[in-house]
Order: sequence, then C-alpha cells, then structure tokens
Amino acid sequence: MHPPRNQSPQDPTWQFKPNLCIEQPACSPEELAQRLRHHASELGLEALGFAAIEPFHEAREALASWISAGYQGTLQYMLSDGDRADPARLARKSVTIVMVAMGSSPRTQQVRRLPLLGQIAAYAAGPDYHSSLRSKLAALGQLIADHSGRPIEARACVDTAPLLEREAARRAGLGFIGKSNMLILPGVGSQVLLGALLVDLAIAPDAPRDHRCGRCTACLDACPTQAFVGPWLLDARRCIAYLTIEYQGWIPYELRPLIGTRIFGCDVCQDVCPFNHGRDETSPNRDGTATYNVPEIGLEKWLRLSSSDYRRLTSGSALRRASRRQLLRNAAVAAGNSGDLSILEPLATLLASSIYPIVRGHSAWALGQFHDAAATTALEQAKLTETHSEVAREVARALEEQSARH
Repeated sequence: MHPPRNQSPQDPTWQFKPNLCIEQPACSPEELAQRLRHHASELGLEALGFAAIEPFHEAREALASWISAGYQGTLQYMLSDGDRADPARLARKSVTIVMVAMGSSPRTQQVRRLPLLGQIAAYAAGPDYHSSLRSKLAALGQLIADHSGRPIEARACVDTAPLLEREAARRAGLGFIGKSNMLILPGVGSQVLLGALLVDLAIAPDAPRDHRCGRCTACLDACPTQAFVGPWLLDARRCIAYLTIEYQGWIPYELRPLIGTRIFGCDVCQDVCPFNHGRDETSPNRDGTATYNVPEIGLEKWLRLSSSDYRRLTSGSALRRASRRQLLRNAAVAAGNSGDLSILEPLATLLASSIYPIVRGHSAWALGQFHDAAATTALEQAKLTETHSEVAREVARALEEQSARH
C-alpha cells in the first residue's frame, strides 16, 4: 500500500479516512491496540507497540552528555535538528506513537567468510527499506482509521526525522536497548528496522522493557576498533559504520587496518550478540519478500567502480547514503587489508588517475601494505607526479613504511 492519495511519501503528515465498513469500531484504546496487533503479521511486521507521546527525559540527558563528549564526530544534524527526545514537536496533535519493527535478513555465514568480497552491512544488501517501511506505515494508518471509525492525522518517521527511535521502541514495548545501543527484540534479535507513526488518537500504551544483557559484554569486546567507551556508550568517531558511511574525511591512520574488508557498515556487534543466534538465516521475511540478497562484488570491482556502476549499484538501495568517492575510499582501505596481490593493478590505477584526492591518498596507504615491487613502483611514480599535499604525505609515508619493513 502507498501513502494516502494525493500525498507524497515525504509529506510531514498524512490524512486517513475510514475505508472499510466496520460495524463495531473499537470501543476503547485497549481494544484498538488489540485489533492492530492482530494485523501486525499481515503487514510483514516483526513487532508492533504503542507509547504515549511524552518527553524522553532520561534519554535527553544521555544524549546531551554524549554530544558534550564529542562522540558524535561530524554528525552535525545531531546538534541542529532540535530536541530529539520530544516526539510531540514532530506532530503537535499527536497523542500516541506507534512503533513497528520490520525484519532485515542477516547475511549468511558463507558470504561472511569470503575475504575478497567487499563486505556491506546486512540492512543495505536488499532494496532500500525506507520506501517499504513507509508503505507498511501507510497501511497501518489506514487500519487505525478503519478500526477507530474516525479520520486520523499521522506522521510517518523512517530514520528521516529527529526522533530517538530506539528509545521510542523500548517505551512501546518492542524490546530493550542492549549494551551495543541496538534495540533487541526477545525471540527476534537486533536485525530489525524501525518505523514510527505519530497519530492523533489514544491507543493503549505498552509497558517499556528493561535491558536483559546481564553480565554479557560480547558486543563491547568484539568491536574491531574498540568504539565502545563502555556499556551503552559509543564513540562514533571509532565506529566502522560511521567511518564508512557517515564520515566523508580521511579515515584515521590507526583505524584503517582495523576496518578489514568492510566497504559499507559493520555488523560485528550484532553478529556476536547471543540474542541473534539460532535464527534461520535462510527463512523468508514475514511478508514473504526475499531474504538477504547480497551483491557479491569482489574488491577489484569495487576499486573499478565507475559513475554508471555506482548509479546502477545504489539505485533503490541504502548504499546511496555513501557517495562514490566514499565507496572508492573504503574499497582502497579494504584492498590494503586483503593481502591479495591481484588487486595491485586497480589500486595503482586509482593512485595514478582518480579525480578524488582522498581516494588517491587511501590507495597510496593500501599499496604501502604490500611487500611487492609493483606496489613500490606505483608509489615511486606518484611521488614524482602527485601535487596534492595530503596525498603526497600519504605516498611518502607508505614508502617509508615499506622501506622500514625491508
């Protein structure tokens, strides 16, 4: 289902009028909540819950502390989008926040073990979840109007509005927030995508969930870059997902070897979480859509990503969140960590001819990771021709490191 007629998916608010002739509309907020839950699986949802629209006071304080420590890095929207802990500011008439979770199929262990595939986060492997989740929220909005027997006004939020969605989901009883800051649904795990629908009528709220991590620190211990300052406290500046997706600058030198062959995002903290173990990784989603369909792209193809390749690869995909320049930068780092001599030629080509200094610089670093004459030759040639100061420093440093190894 699509948003209401004559309204764009991007509209701040949607209007729904009852379409179905239901003889007995829900007579109470509790009955309405029960009826909607009955339809959750029909919509392809893993979970559905409700919370009253009210400020998230504790979450607001935690967010302010996180920002004051500078852990947000270059995420300037965290500073400029207003009070994320007050859902009422997004839709003044709303009294209930309806939270939904849709499953994202996890990648298979077989694909994870292939070292020369550029790894991407599980949620980004299939079609862009924003449009599919909006469609489900639109269908849910229509159900609310039908079963309440009255027109409703709603605002849909799918990772595009200043809202603390995980805290809202916790308050709506969907799950608890683990030490990794991921929302964990008991019996489902953390491989879910969240959506919110703010509506202008009362629906009986669910009880919030408290965390169930106990003494487990698997997610904190497994992080390749040790990005967790402590439980529930992430330094985004060290997070691989941030570095490969959000961050557009030069990846800190000391973090590059820790990124491995990851091109877009990271799932390590979810992979090791006990609540994610035991799920059937090949089963279809609840709505019958295809499960994880990873584009099996080798590192060499990532390094040769042309403008047309980029448009084709990212069309209708969450991968579009990263620019071609970022993906090439990430691919160069992944290539340097791969240890595979077959990708020296495309790395050398990037160093010699990429229009992006940041790509040339990271390609120089990657070539410096190889004990090979071809890598040294490419770096020596760049030393003679490179005019960009930062790239020139990367070339000189790569040659120095090669010399030190010999």
